[in-house]
Amino acid sequence: MAERGASALSLPEDSPAHPDTILALNGMGTFDWDLDAGLFHLDARAHEVFDLLPEEYDGRLESLAARMPPPEAAHLDAVVARAIKDGSEHYGTYFRIRRRDGSYRWTHSQGAIRRDGTGRPHRVVGIVRDATRELAESPEHGPRTLRDEAFRRQTNVVQVITAALAHARSVHDVIDVLKNAHGIRRLGVASVVMGLVEAGRIRLVAEGLAGSFVPGTRITRIDEPYPMSEVVRTLAPRFIESPEEFSDGYPILWPHLTALHVTSAAYLPLIAQGRPIGALGLLYSDRRGFSAEERAVLVALGSSIAQSLQRAMLYEQDKDLAQNLQQAMLPRTIPSVRGAEVAVRYRSAALGRDIGGDWYDLIPLPGGRVGAVIGDVQGHDTHAAAVMGQLRIVLRAYAAEGHTPAAVMARASVFLHELDTDRFATCLYAQADLSTGVVQMVRAGHLDPLLRYSDGTCRRICVEGGLPLGLSAEFGRLEYPITTLELDPGRTLVLCTDGLVEQPGVDLDDGMRALASAVAAGPQDVRELAGRLIGMAEERGGEDDVALLLLRRRVPETPLAGGRLRRHVAPGDPEALSRARHMIRTAVRAWGARERADDIELVTDELVTNVLMHTEGSAAVTLRVLDGPERKLRVEVEDSSSALPRRREAGAEGVSGRGLLLVELLADRWGVEARGGGKAVWCEFEVRAEREDWEEGDGGADGDGGGERDAG
Repeated sequence: MAERGASALSLPEDSPAHPDTILALNGMGTFDWDLDAGLFHLDARAHEVFDLLPEEYDGRLESLAARMPPPEAAHLDAVVARAIKDGSEHYGTYFRIRRRDGSYRWTHSQGAIRRDGTGRPHRVVGIVRDATRELAESPEHGPRTLRDEAFRRQTNVVQVITAALAHARSVHDVIDVLKNAHGIRRLGVASVVMGLVEAGRIRLVAEGLAGSFVPGTRITRIDEPYPMSEVVRTLAPRFIESPEEFSDGYPILWPHLTALHVTSAAYLPLIAQGRPIGALGLLYSDRRGFSAEERAVLVALGSSIAQSLQRAMLYEQDKDLAQNLQQAMLPRTIPSVRGAEVAVRYRSAALGRDIGGDWYDLIPLPGGRVGAVIGDVQGHDTHAAAVMGQLRIVLRAYAAEGHTPAAVMARASVFLHELDTDRFATCLYAQADLSTGVVQMVRAGHLDPLLRYSDGTCRRICVEGGLPLGLSAEFGRLEYPITTLELDPGRTLVLCTDGLVEQPGVDLDDGMRALASAVAAGPQDVRELAGRLIGMAEERGGEDDVALLLLRRRVPETPLAGGRLRRHVAPGDPEALSRARHMIRTAVRAWGARERADDIELVTDELVTNVLMHTEGSAAVTLRVLDGPERKLRVEVEDSSSALPRRREAGAEGVSGRGLLLVELLADRWGVEARGGGKAVWCEFEVRAEREDWEEGDGGADGDGGGERDAG
């Protein structure tokens, strides 16, 4: 219906404090709406128009709710808001009010919008009048037109609800839309109940009012004498137009509803693809009866809700299937790791069927070592999950065979390239010796890891990487340089997939910095930290999976003084070699291994000298105490050459060629490890405890560091 009467108003500034007698004689009341204070003042005649007693109204708009059906209130709000937004000075519209006896009255209102010096609206003054007779007698706005107008407004509300339901992804989303202030209540509904059909029963999933639950109706059979059961059986709506009809038709249910002051109700079957999936009950407390137009609107609403509900249920089923498949591909348990604390987390993508290829793994290795894997297969579908499962098994097998990290990654790339797939994968593999703290890492197109220090600071570890798995084999570039870091007790290695870092419109480096800040500000406990990081990802939403693995090296309960020492020896600096000898001698004696001090010093001197003579770089000497039931000291001498040491035969008069022979004779164990582009020669010496603190402290905490798996 066209809006009328938006002509200029001439009202006193203090209206309605001093109502105009002429207006009152013509059946017009006045109002004054203070937009800043939120107060809506009415004069005596306006109270009559709204059928309100003065003591029933406190000046707040909410107090008019008893007289303003929700569709009418929404219409009036929209007219005023549009006038304010458009910069108009006046508006006019017709709307219905509900009288004390339940009947409806058409009302006309005109308003003038007052603005301050800046143009900001701060006050609306105007008139209201009974327009029922005017419209009934008008050839342009007769009774049929009035019904059409009411029908149009209800239809608009249904359209708004339908548009909101289009975004529902779960049953709870559907319920939230129906209970929203802009939802079904704008049709004048006082309470909403909804049930789903499950295995021949109706399970109640939504109740409109607190305390409105009817005992014994949480789960009901379809053959029971309730209106929801009836509409599911008959597939036809049930309109109850009076309390008497409700009481006569459903005597078991009615006594429980008397406190809700129900005057009428509409029960609608929710039908999708020809079968009932649920039922919806709409309870009214201020009306009796339903016109043919209103019934048509409610039936259309029920159809829209049913379609949205079916989509939501299918979406939830798909999401559960995707999550279960993903979980089946991930490790069921995380093994306990001696000397470390481990936490893993997995969060599935926000979109239902979009199962991802993210994964993590923790692999026990010989010699007290452990392999940590994080990776992401290209794509978000079941094929990505299947490829991920195969890659996880292959990486675990190659690592368990004892290959170097670079070889593990290269072999996995060849395997993926030979699979019948066009997918590639990014991956980071870290092999940690928790007795020494040495971690060797290789990266295949994946994110760099983070390292959190014992003082709480956190930084990004730049790992020189190779191409993603599958691509490196395709292009014949299988080189994966090894990056070595030292994971001292109390430090935490953080591995994750890009779903934890990437955000729309945010640079990747900025995302890494933000993650490092979050890790630094997080709790020390790795389980709590992992939970907080995943919580951040959930709050942010996003359409990508997140896999997370945290590995923290334990701090010994009774640490040995100076449990690790390190010194660099540069070529051409004899003082540096002398200082290294002194460091070794002093530390070994201080740690209660005096009986092996000469052996350790001699072997170290031999290895350092060999580096300085046969390479062009410096030597890095590290001395460590190894935890365990057998006391050991470990010496490592690193250099930048990839050439492995070899034993040479020394002649009777020779002064060289006896280095490795000397190492074999004096050390209990020795070996060579690749370190980046170079190597490290290490030796271990068993020692007898001579100091009291070794006996009491037992060398540190050697208990199992149980891992935790929480796939969210």
